[in-house]
Amino acid sequence: MSLLPNRFPCNAAAAAFAAAVCAVGTLVADATAHSAAAQVRLEAEYIATVAGIPIGRGGWVIDIAEDQYTAAASGGTTGILKIFSSARGTSAARGSFSGGGQPVATSYVASIDYDRRMDDVRIALAGGNVTDYSVEPPLPPHPDRIPVTDADRRGVVDPMSSTISRVAGNGDPVSPEACSRKVAVFDGRVRYDLRSEFKRIEMVKAEKGYQGPAVVCAVYFVPVSGFVPDRPVVKYLIELRDAEVWLAPIAGTRVMVPFRFAIPTPIGKGVLQATEFVSAPMPHAAVTVKTQ
Repeated sequence: MSLLPNRFPCNAAAAAFAAAVCAVGTLVADATAHSAAAQVRLEAEYIATVAGIPIGRGGWVIDIAEDQYTAAASGGTTGILKIFSSARGTSAARGSFSGGGQPVATSYVASIDYDRRMDDVRIALAGGNVTDYSVEPPLPPHPDRIPVTDADRRGVVDPMSSTISRVAGNGDPVSPEACSRKVAVFDGRVRYDLRSEFKRIEMVKAEKGYQGPAVVCAVYFVPVSGFVPDRPVVKYLIELRDAEVWLAPIAGTRVMVPFRFAIPTPIGKGVLQATEFVSAPMPHAAVTVKTQ
């Protein structure tokens, strides 16, 4: 999931982990406009740790209605990390699923407050192509930065939608097929690809909600534009081969979303883990998420 600030590389390969660390606050999303009646809702809570030390918490709500989805998330720094920096923010996305199960995003917003320094991103899309977007602050000029072209903003999804997929077919969605993905992502500043491959099946158990199998996928990051190639963190993410995302199903659907994300860091393994993962059918009434 992506609750993260849109500063590269937070929302690249480490998206799910950085989310709970970088983003926080009250749930803010206009997830009601043009929304269909929700059939199933997932309410999930996550905790982020580094080397076993808690550093962030986040929440995620996803509504699925036939081939439509809306998602809203919030999260923030906690524990020892909050001594050094406090981050608060939210993000939301809306879209539909293609015939092959891939998300086709229509809107994405993210607002992050880093100790009263705001980071704001808004993206509008149609048919997988960016029609309008705004970012504040923009990336600073750099002579070696690879520019984002108009072509780079076609056939893409936003960071949050990139973590949601629907497995085609009629078999068990918790299968190797759930990992066979290559997703083109544009976050308002950087264009990158996320590629995943099947590794194994694991059993998981949330403190509340889901318990059962999860499919474990290796995740690889490939930058396309908007980045500076010689930056050490860019090279680190490109060479990273140990990042994993564990996908679990939203009950009553074939939609798979992250239950756990793990990535090595210089100071120990970073993990984003679901503590609550509760799916429930929704009445046929409009979904309402209040805006503050």
